[in-house]
Amino acid sequence: MTAVPAAVAASPEPDRNCPLCPRLHDFLAEWRRLEPHWFNAPVPAFLPPEGEDAVRLLIVGLAPGLRGANRTGRPFTGDYAGDLLYSTLTRFGMARGEFKARPDDGLELIGTAIVNAVRCVPPQNKPVGAEISTCRTFLIPTIARFRNLRAVLTLGSIAHQSTVRALGQRVAAYPFKHGGRQEAGPLTLFSSYHCSRYNTNTGVLTQEMFVGVFREIAEFLG
Repeated sequence: MTAVPAAVAASPEPDRNCPLCPRLHDFLAEWRRLEPHWFNAPVPAFLPPEGEDAVRLLIVGLAPGLRGANRTGRPFTGDYAGDLLYSTLTRFGMARGEFKARPDDGLELIGTAIVNAVRCVPPQNKPVGAEISTCRTFLIPTIARFRNLRAVLTLGSIAHQSTVRALGQRVAAYPFKHGGRQEAGPLTLFSSYHCSRYNTNTGVLTQEMFVGVFREIAEFLG
């Protein structure tokens, strides 16, 4: 597994009041004032109940949605992207239970973990380069924590590029494309367009395209 450089964060999870990105820290503080009952903090990785050693597939998204994961505290929970993602995971035996878009719905992952490249919600859903780079100090040890990891699926070009860098590889050598499959050291890196409502509404990503990516991953994992 990829070694974690000594300079990066020892923990894969940021503190609830992580100050490393001032713009995101201030944005969260404002939403804590406006919606004190929301999660409004860095969203932790979603793990299977068996723990991190059961993880063979890691899915990396971009960042929490304001009224999605930032509100609920679970990746891809509370907005349309989760509807497509979790239904597809269930279809391929990578999740069980009924997804009801809330963190207490009882949905469980199977051999899969989900995390975002940027843990805090960014204004207008657009993190800047410095924030992506800073939050990679948590993505690197997140990847390293899964001893039995075999595959990583990146959703969108930003998540893909940050993951490539977290793996110690050059972005130019691992270009993003939908349906991509590339070897990155001991891991196989799959890539897909992000399952956002914008992408599905505009036809950039269809359900069939998304299912096709997961079909290939399921076959790879056996």
